[in-house]
Amino acid sequence: MTANQYRNPGMPLDLAWVMRARVNRSALERRTATLPARRAIKKEWQAAWLLRAITCIDLTTLAGDDTPGRVRRLCAKAKQPVRPDMLAALGAAEADITVGAVCVYPNRVREAVEALKGTHIPVASVATGFPDGQTPLAQRIAEIEQAIESGATEIDVVIARTYVLTGDWKALYDEIRLFRDVCGGSAHMKTILATGDLGTHKQVYQASLVAMMAGSDFIKTSTGKEKVNATLEFGLVMTRAIREYADQTGYQVGFKPAGGINSAKQALAWQALMREELGVEWLMPDLFRIGASSLLTDLERQLYHYITGHYAARHHMPMG
Repeated sequence: MTANQYRNPGMPLDLAWVMRARVNRSALERRTATLPARRAIKKEWQAAWLLRAITCIDLTTLAGDDTPGRVRRLCAKAKQPVRPDMLAALGAAEADITVGAVCVYPNRVREAVEALKGTHIPVASVATGFPDGQTPLAQRIAEIEQAIESGATEIDVVIARTYVLTGDWKALYDEIRLFRDVCGGSAHMKTILATGDLGTHKQVYQASLVAMMAGSDFIKTSTGKEKVNATLEFGLVMTRAIREYADQTGYQVGFKPAGGINSAKQALAWQALMREELGVEWLMPDLFRIGASSLLTDLERQLYHYITGHYAARHHMPMG
C-alpha cells in the first residue's frame, strides 16, 4: 500500500506486530557510522539543503528562565531566520523562508501566538509532565487542554517510560490514544519517546510502533533533557518503524530528532538519513522537524560562508 498525505488516525493495538520487532544492533551501528561520509552533500547543493533544514526547525526555548521578552525575540527570529541580504545573495529573496514552528512551555503559548500573529508559523507546546511524564494523568491531560486553549496547534507529549521498560504495551497505547483524543482535530501530536531512557533499540522500535498505532502524527526522539538524546542510531530505528507502518497502513507519520543537534553538519546527516530511509517527502516540514535552539545560528553561519568564503562571528547572527 502506498503512503498518503492524510493524518494518521491510528489503529487498534496489534501486539503480535509489536512483539515481532527485531533490531540487529551491529548492522545498525555500521549503517549509521558510514552515513555522514557516504552521503556528503556536494557544495553546490549545500545551500539548498541548509535552507531546507531551516524550514524544518522547531525553534525551541524550554528553560526555567524563559520570559515574555525571550519568547518575542525567538518568534522574531522564527519569522526571519536568515538575513534578507543573504537570502538575496542566494537567489531566495522571494522564498518565504521561516522555521517550521516555535516550541515553548504551555504558559508561554499565548505570548508566542501573539508574536506570530499574521504568519503561517505554528506554535508547538510541550505537555503531559514534560520532561519526565511523572505527574498525575489528570494534570497531564489538563496541560494539553491548556496549551490548545491558548492557541497551540502542535502538542509534543512525553510518554511514561515505565510502560516501555516493563513491556506494558497496552498501557502505553491507551495513554497515548487518550492524549491523541484530547488533541482531537485542534492540534497535531508529536510523541516523545525519550529514547535515551529506554532499555534497548528493540524497545525503541516497539515504542515507535505503539505510538503510531495510537494515532501519533510524529514520533520524536527526545526531550533534550536526557543524558543521551538524538543519535543517528535511534533515528534509524525510528525511521525504519515509520517506513514499516506506512507500508502496512498507508499512513505517513512524521519524525522529529531533538536534543544535542547544534551544527549544520549534524543537520545534513539527519536530512541524508531521512532521504535514504523514507524518501524526499520526509525532507519537508509537514513530515520532518528538528528540535533545536542553537542550530539555527550555525546554519546561518554556514550559508554566510557559502556566499562570502569566510565565517561571520556568531554575534553577527543573533537569535533576536
